[in-house]
Amino acid sequence: MASKRPEHQGPPDIFYNEEEARKYSQNTHIIDVQTKLSERAIELLNLPDEESCLVLDIGCGSGLSGEVLTELGHQWIGLDISQAMLDVAQERESEGDLILGDIGYGMPFRAGSFDGAISISALQWLCQADKSYHNPVKRLYKFFSTLYSCLARGARAVLQFYPETPNQVDMITQQAMKAGFTGGLVVDYPNSTRAKKMFLCLFAGGQVQQLPKGLTGEEGSEEIPSQARFDRERQRYKNLRGKSLKKSRTWIMEKKERWRNKGRDVRPDSKYTARKRPKAF
Repeated sequence: MASKRPEHQGPPDIFYNEEEARKYSQNTHIIDVQTKLSERAIELLNLPDEESCLVLDIGCGSGLSGEVLTELGHQWIGLDISQAMLDVAQERESEGDLILGDIGYGMPFRAGSFDGAISISALQWLCQADKSYHNPVKRLYKFFSTLYSCLARGARAVLQFYPETPNQVDMITQQAMKAGFTGGLVVDYPNSTRAKKMFLCLFAGGQVQQLPKGLTGEEGSEEIPSQARFDRERQRYKNLRGKSLKKSRTWIMEKKERWRNKGRDVRPDSKYTARKRPKAF
């Protein structure tokens, strides 16, 4: 029986073609899962409260994780190997800067550029030898060593991934530690086959930090205290579920305010902001 794992079906830049990229922007289940994983990764990132930080989104795809960062008031730069994914992110008017690149060649940024980094479902791709000259161990080390360099001292990187075997986990963690990181694995719902999620939580030097604890509540529980912070931040969007967020007055007003803070020219607010225009006949 053929494997259903995406990384077994071709290189990421080939697998994530225009069709797959569209799924990430239109499939409500994918959006929901990606959003929850992003919220959890950002929670583990432990960024300073009430402060806008610059975050690197590794394998940013169509910008779903970036939208969560934007909603929480952070700036971000996204890196992805799929041009089709980045095209969708641009169509969605993602507010982060988007860069096309292979993370196996390293992070093309200056030292100490970022206050943190997240990655959702991308790290396991580096364990594959998609080309004859690809060496997973060397690519992992190149990735982690350059990631360490571009993070501010004491910053965290939280990388959610789907390992295929325990050996992959060992290979990944060994190269991360070899590159200078401390930290380890945070496993949410370890006793649940369906809900279990793995996050590699890494510390880039600085003071000794305690590894966060994984979530252990019952699968499907609505009372998870460690997720409350995101629930509060996203409360204002609760009533918009199922609707296009970018057609709402709330979203437009907040985007205009962020643009003003960046010094951009913005049209004055009016009672007509976000009102649907009548169709022309």
